[in-house]
Amino acid sequence: MLGPAALVVLVGIVGSFASTSNAIYFQTALVSVAIVVALYVFVGNSGVLSFGQLSFAAVGAYAAGIMSAPVDSKTGTLPDVFPILREHTIGNVPSFLLATAVGGAYALVAGIALMRLSGLSAGIATFAVLEITHNILHEWTKIGPGAGVISAIPETTGLLQATVGALVVMAVAFAYQRSRIGRQLRATREDASAAQAVGISVHRQRLWAFTISGALSGFAGALYVHQIGSLSADQLYLELTFLSLAMLVVGGVTSLWGAVVGALAVSGLDSFLGQAESGVHVGFSIDLPTGTRLVVVSLAMALVLILRPTGITGGREFSPAWLTRRRAKEPA
Repeated sequence: MLGPAALVVLVGIVGSFASTSNAIYFQTALVSVAIVVALYVFVGNSGVLSFGQLSFAAVGAYAAGIMSAPVDSKTGTLPDVFPILREHTIGNVPSFLLATAVGGAYALVAGIALMRLSGLSAGIATFAVLEITHNILHEWTKIGPGAGVISAIPETTGLLQATVGALVVMAVAFAYQRSRIGRQLRATREDASAAQAVGISVHRQRLWAFTISGALSGFAGALYVHQIGSLSADQLYLELTFLSLAMLVVGGVTSLWGAVVGALAVSGLDSFLGQAESGVHVGFSIDLPTGTRLVVVSLAMALVLILRPTGITGGREFSPAWLTRRRAKEPA
């Protein structure tokens, strides 16, 4: 936990010295850490690929964004939503608590059935959850703007809140993976049959992780919506799902260190390429075609899967060289 936390704090500190126009990229990287670590809690510990975790980030973002928007702005932009959503507003901290609760509850309900699946079936089923969630948020104007956009959401996720938020998600993820239930889930990842033979319930342990991951995803969704200050159903859908998975794969699926490193590395690459698509000068001019960033990120993920399937961290947790040498010298 020390290594990932130090890296996140360093990014926050460096970002505080950046110009206002560049600070947004550091904020985005830190929010990406929260999203990817939330994804890691389930995928990394269970070994089950899930395309649906952004569903929980989306409902968390909707809950936090709509409930924290001023009542005056909702009267005109959200005339059809339920009165309890339109006529009430809450502060910043309560919006994060609400997003966390909504994300966790949704994951629990969805996971009761889904966590009995494995392999390709589980992946397809979680993708179905993503599709269902997106279509409900995109079409049902009783809970949001539908196909439109709601703005006037308080932009509270600056560098400090993004850094603290990422550290909170990382701390929960670290505590979970070191807990008894976290170790039991990793046992099912390594050999489900052997784990069942010693009395570990695969379904129960996966459901625990799915719910915790959903709650953290909801929290990360609140960080996201309070950073950009607006909300639409398409913002938390396929593109962000792909980027989050790419970050986890590139860093290393099976470690918290890998999730953090992958999120920061790919976020930095994605931000630079996004700028380059509009033209950027780095000693010479770079003007890339629109869509290049996704192509390059896809290529990077493919190369990592081919050349180093365990990710750039090797799927291992952070361990300084001096500590590794010391452990090697200790008597067995």
